[in-house]
Amino acid sequence: MMIKALIWNIRSVNTQQAFPSVINTQREHNFFVIALMEPFQKKGYIQRYKRRLNLESAFSNMNGKIWLFFDVVVEWELIVKTEQHVIVKVFHHDFGKRIMMTFVYAKCSSIERLELWDNLWYPAIDMELPWLVVGDFNVVLHKDEKIGGLPVHPLEYEDFAFCVNSCGLLDQGYKGSHFTWWNGRPNTECIFKKLDRIFVNLPFQNMLPTIEVEHLIRTGSEHAPLLMTCGEKTTNFVKPFRFLNLWTKHAYIQGGGEAELGGGFHWRSISNVQA
Repeated sequence: MMIKALIWNIRSVNTQQAFPSVINTQREHNFFVIALMEPFQKKGYIQRYKRRLNLESAFSNMNGKIWLFFDVVVEWELIVKTEQHVIVKVFHHDFGKRIMMTFVYAKCSSIERLELWDNLWYPAIDMELPWLVVGDFNVVLHKDEKIGGLPVHPLEYEDFAFCVNSCGLLDQGYKGSHFTWWNGRPNTECIFKKLDRIFVNLPFQNMLPTIEVEHLIRTGSEHAPLLMTCGEKTTNFVKPFRFLNLWTKHAYIQGGGEAELGGGFHWRSISNVQA
């Protein structure tokens, strides 16, 4: 069984082609949760967008910078909400599992992000449930995650890296462009960064080991949408090749050539068979 989620700093649900793109992607993938950051719309309008997505429920954090939409297949319970993150506990009916989910829209200021790193670390201390942490962290994790502009100094990302490691979070890699954000400027003023990402803890990885993250094409936003697909591990049983001693007594093997069996089928010499 596979489950899918969409995470996107949409930079306004009213941007041309942005929200229609969410609707079309939802129709194609049937997400169990959609997280939109920076919708740039009044919180009271969220129900209108929920109906357009044909999803069961919706939630906005206190400053309206994080919008969440949930499918009928899940029950969710709000655990924590701040200006920079939301934590919910989700029960997926079809999958029969409980998952802790954290949705992030980090501040641009490194000083203000310190509060976010603390708020991520506190629940991680005794986190036993599978845990998914997603969103726009507004900072790179390594110096090679930025091209253009001023050089990246370790002080810009050391706190983030320490938080990720302390929380036991794992980056699942990705398909698509290496960068998820572009400043929209050409030539020498062009800057690319990887600001949006998806982390899981080890219990989540053990529960759903086939995790795939894809950076989709940017549409109406400086940020790329993140498509997450994950599911249980499927086991492919390969029937082993077995050599039977009685074959050595067969005339076609002893002769080293080919022997015709019933029905006109030919077996090649055992010396030509490669396991």
